[in-house]
Amino acid sequence: MLHYALIMLVAGIGIPLLAALNASLGARIGSPAGAATLLFAVAFLSSLAVLLVTGPQAILRTPSVPKYLFLGGLLVTFYILSITWIAPHFGIGNAVFFVLLGQLISAAAIDHFGLFNALPSPVSGWRLAGIAVMAVGVWLTQRG
Repeated sequence: MLHYALIMLVAGIGIPLLAALNASLGARIGSPAGAATLLFAVAFLSSLAVLLVTGPQAILRTPSVPKYLFLGGLLVTFYILSITWIAPHFGIGNAVFFVLLGQLISAAAIDHFGLFNALPSPVSGWRLAGIAVMAVGVWLTQRG
């Protein structure tokens, strides 16, 4: 389990880096949408390389999956476009604070209802308190 936690910690470290890099790219080229498009091109090529190494046959199973599962692509597009456009005006820390708050709320709901085959984990008073403490902790890091 420790290796899962470490991988997700590194992924979490990458979110503000992604926001800062893409916001800067968007500002330099004068287009948040252009920066997002470039990011997705690099992401596509790198994920394609991983797919080719780990097993391209997975693509053959795509037609049989429920179509709503592809909404993740729209959600990541919304995230990238919004963070690229808003972060230069709102600050990386403020933007990521609200992203983290949204993630806490969404993750609790997904776990509580066991949505999308998630392991069900009911929201208890302790869990709500923990989410509130995390939210306050993230908020405190952003106070001037």
